[in-house]
Amino acid sequence: MAAEIRNEAVGLKAGTLAVVTAVLWGGNPVAIKVGLDGVPPAAMAGLRFALGALTVWVGALFAGIQLRIPPSEWRGLGGLALLFALQIWLLNAGTQYTTASRSGVVVNIYPFFTALFAHLLVGDRLGLGQWFGLLISFAGVVLLFWESLALAETQYLLGDAMVAASGLLLGLRQVVIKRLVQGLNPYQVLFWQAMLSLPLFAAWSAFLESEAEYVLTGPVVAGVLYQGIVVAGLCFIILVFLLRHHSPGRLGGFGFATPVVGVLLSAALLDEAISPYLLASMGLVAVGIVVANWVERG
Repeated sequence: MAAEIRNEAVGLKAGTLAVVTAVLWGGNPVAIKVGLDGVPPAAMAGLRFALGALTVWVGALFAGIQLRIPPSEWRGLGGLALLFALQIWLLNAGTQYTTASRSGVVVNIYPFFTALFAHLLVGDRLGLGQWFGLLISFAGVVLLFWESLALAETQYLLGDAMVAASGLLLGLRQVVIKRLVQGLNPYQVLFWQAMLSLPLFAAWSAFLESEAEYVLTGPVVAGVLYQGIVVAGLCFIILVFLLRHHSPGRLGGFGFATPVVGVLLSAALLDEAISPYLLASMGLVAVGIVVANWVERG
C-alpha cells in the first residue's frame, strides 16, 4: 500500500529552517561560478556530490540510521538519480554561460514548477492567491529573458535558458523526493540520490570534458567544498526532512531570500554589475514568493 502523503502546517521551527536553508542556498551560484574557474561542470558536480554523500553518511552514522534500502525502492531512486544528474549538470553548465547573479535569480523559477507538479502529482492544491504570488516570481524570471531579447544582449541567453530548464527539473525533483521520503528515511534518499548519480557524472565528464584543464586554486577548492558540504550536505538534509512533513509548494514560499542573497554575494565577491533589469527581476522573484507564502498563512 502506498505511503500516506503528509502535508503538515509549516510552523515557526520549520519556517526558520527553510529560511536558513534558502540563505545558504543563495551562495551556491557564486560557489559554482568560482568553482568553474578550475573544474568543468560535470566533474564539479561529481566532486560536489561525493562530498555531499560523505556528509550525509556521517550524519546518518551519528543519527543511527541504516542506509540499506529494500529492493523495491531501487527503481524510484534510480529515476531520481537520473533526474538529479541532468538538473545539476544544466545548472553548472548554464552558470558557465551566464553570470552568478542571473543564475541565482533564474533557478528560482523552481517554486512555480514545484507547485505545478505538486498539484498534478501529490494532490497539493494551492489557492488563487498563492498562484498569483508564484506568477509574480515567474514574471521576474521572464524579465531577464526580455532584457536579453530587447537589448540584443544575447550572450547570456543560452546560460539563462539552461538554468531555467534546471529550475523546472528542480521543481519536479522536489515533488519526486516528497513521494520517496514517505517510505524511506531522508538520509537514505539523499545518500543514494548522490551515490547513484556519481557514475553518471563520471561518464558525462569522461565523454564531454576529456580535454578540460583542472586548476585547483584556493578559491576553486573553497567553492567546491561549499557546494558539497554546505549545500549538497547540510542544506539537502534539512530540506528533505522538511519535505517529509510539509508541502513542497508551501516550503518553496520561504525561498524569497535565495535570489536576494545570490545577487548581493555576486556583486560583493565577483564584482558583477547589477543592472536595473536584474534588480527588478530579483525584486519580483522575492516579492512573488513572499506573497504566495503570506496568502497561505493568511
